[in-house]
Amino acid sequence: MKIATIIARVLLGLVFVVFGLNMFLHFIPMPPPSGQAGAFFGALFESHYIYVIALCQVIGGALLLIGRFVSLGLTLVGPVIVNILCFHTFLNHQGWQLAAVVAALALFLLWRYRENFAGLVKP
Repeated sequence: MKIATIIARVLLGLVFVVFGLNMFLHFIPMPPPSGQAGAFFGALFESHYIYVIALCQVIGGALLLIGRFVSLGLTLVGPVIVNILCFHTFLNHQGWQLAAVVAALALFLLWRYRENFAGLVKP
């Protein structure tokens, strides 16, 4: 189970570091979405809020890759994962498969590091 945890941690970390850096460096060409999804991304880019999200992705992904402060990394990428799932559920149904894999990896890691989050659910 330790090897599965390392694999999940590295995969999730790589996804967030690569796609987070792509927001700054634009090395993976992505056509802008249309409709409501395009308006959503337009608002994120126009307000420069996308850079805050990208920074959270890069820092959280790097913490997952390093293997130190994994719980903090999961805490940083958790809201991003929720937004990715909501985006692909409500605005743009394309690419939901990668979003589902990312969510499954994050849930697996949350389960493996559940002792670090136990204080959040204790009365």
